[in-house]
Amino acid sequence: MIKKIFAKGYLWLLLALLYSPILIIMIFSFTEAKVLGNWTGFSFKLYSSLFAGGMHHSLIDAIINTFVIAFIAASVSTILGSIAAVGIYNLRSPMRGVMNFTNSIPIMNPDIITGVSLFLLFVSFGVSQGFTTVVLAHIAFCAPYVVLSVMPRLKKMNPNIYEAALDLGATPFQALRKVILPEILPGMISGFILAFTLSIDDFAVTIFTIGNEGLETLSTYIYADARKGGLTPELRPLSTIIFVTVLVLLIVINKRAEKQKKE
Repeated sequence: MIKKIFAKGYLWLLLALLYSPILIIMIFSFTEAKVLGNWTGFSFKLYSSLFAGGMHHSLIDAIINTFVIAFIAASVSTILGSIAAVGIYNLRSPMRGVMNFTNSIPIMNPDIITGVSLFLLFVSFGVSQGFTTVVLAHIAFCAPYVVLSVMPRLKKMNPNIYEAALDLGATPFQALRKVILPEILPGMISGFILAFTLSIDDFAVTIFTIGNEGLETLSTYIYADARKGGLTPELRPLSTIIFVTVLVLLIVINKRAEKQKKE
């Protein structure tokens, strides 16, 4: 009984430490005070400022850049990761294990190491850093997560249906498009959402590949803003909206996964 109480207490303490900063930001997004922690009364002024164009142009540009980069990186990562997952799945057992381990290395590797490695790669090839290098960097670290999302769907798939489609006269591409693709589509959707979220969240890789051309993403803007001694007030409602959106997406994904397990 005492062990259960301590275990639950530890769990709730851990959750409180993780989510209390987010909760504080959400609470103070409903007051117009410029300084976080200074409550001046309930107000939607920061939200109205966020949607009515009251933000700085640099912040608007950073938000647009962030979502454009995330969409491109997630889309390309989903395509490449899905193709890679199909290729790995069809390898023989020893080689499949090697490729799965190789795919896990970028995931376990610290983001800062990935950022420095890509920075040195671009410098060594004389590639000017900017929008393109950031997109390529995000594709590089997002694609392995898509592979992990698609692989379980391939393992659940009946391997005979692909061969049956070929025996019935379908070309390999037709069998891939009409048989395998519908089977792995839920995994691709989950992989896309995960890659999109990771791209929006990333800072370490972005800061090393963004260059000096004036390009900013939301993470680099917040970093630069914090170094000036404070944060733009509109970042509070923006952070709240992003958190709630990601939370809703996670709930939808988990509900879909539960439904698929029951089926």
